[in-house]
Amino acid sequence: MKNVELLAPAGNFAKLKTALYFGADAVYLGGKEFSLRSFADNFSREEFKEAAIYAHERGKKVYVTVNIYARNNDLAAMEDYFAFLEEAGADAALISDPGVLYAAKKSAPKLAVHISTQANVTNKYAVKFWQEQGASRVVLARELPLADIAEIHSYVPDIELEAFVHGAMCISYSGRCLLSDYLTGRPSNRGECAQACRWKYSIRKVDEKSDSGWLDMEEDERGTYILNSKDLNMSAYLDKMREAGVCSFKIEGRMKSEYYLATVINAYRRCIDGGYSPVVERELLTAAHRDYTQAYAFGANPNTVNYSDSQAKGDCDYIGNVVGYSEGFALVEMRGRFYFGDVLEVLTPSQNFGKSFTVGEVYDSNGSPVTDCKRVQEVYRVKCPLALSAGDIVRRRKSHVEQC
Repeated sequence: MKNVELLAPAGNFAKLKTALYFGADAVYLGGKEFSLRSFADNFSREEFKEAAIYAHERGKKVYVTVNIYARNNDLAAMEDYFAFLEEAGADAALISDPGVLYAAKKSAPKLAVHISTQANVTNKYAVKFWQEQGASRVVLARELPLADIAEIHSYVPDIELEAFVHGAMCISYSGRCLLSDYLTGRPSNRGECAQACRWKYSIRKVDEKSDSGWLDMEEDERGTYILNSKDLNMSAYLDKMREAGVCSFKIEGRMKSEYYLATVINAYRRCIDGGYSPVVERELLTAAHRDYTQAYAFGANPNTVNYSDSQAKGDCDYIGNVVGYSEGFALVEMRGRFYFGDVLEVLTPSQNFGKSFTVGEVYDSNGSPVTDCKRVQEVYRVKCPLALSAGDIVRRRKSHVEQC
């Protein structure tokens, strides 16, 4: 699949490195200011400079989210921030607010502007409008069907179109939600969403004569998560997205783990390069996810709510990050407890992907042999017949899943 970009989230520097190692062409990240993911680690200015250099040395791009809805007292600091981003080498800024775009053009005229999905762009005239304001790319609303995207591309063929292909969906229109602010005082449109839509709810009936107490709230006898959306998964339809005019495939998840990012990015990289396959389908079940949906890609869809639970577990346990390999031993920084005799599987962009080995000889950082690897972030020396590379990940299939 030619001329498409795989765009991945980077909540911190470690995740940025993971995203690029597993095949992302570009990453999007937030600074400590003005980002809609205030609870990600995010990047200080010095960290961003380092991140931009790291990505550009590898031929990759870095986009920065500045997509809050600003107030007057934000603007002066924003202008300074945009000037910094331009000087530091950001490839683009993601913006939702017309006033923020004005501030960017005023203080950093050479900085490319991408219009964030928070702007709710759902029609061809809106795309044309943003193009006339100087935007080079529009991130389309998640609610758009492919037929509408194709019409937009036909009407405005000379602007880049970006669309989400995988990850968490919002029950509100393109994330424009007041529920978190109303219930917790944490405004989602200023980066502090409490994800109140994922909570389990109960109801009670109170009037002058009686108080029913808390009542169960059921949907088809499956549960009470009435606002909890399924996760998007468009892996089987990337060719149709490209035909519609999408040039950048975006993965959601600045708050997700390194393991989640590695799994999903690796799957989509393989899908882009080699086509959809049962391997890709199976791979996307290994990381934690809700039930999958194609949402509104093919029109109206009443079956997008995940009633049964807030988050389903994946088919694999995240065991550790490979930090080196020498003389038949992998150096594994532990993330999940493992034992002598466990069968571990390799997650990697290399030809070792999906291969497994049995844990035999293991030594801790003091050189002592161990059979129970239980110290988090301890670097264990694990005998391994596969020549692993720093950046690879090892995982363990859960007991109910057939071992590879």
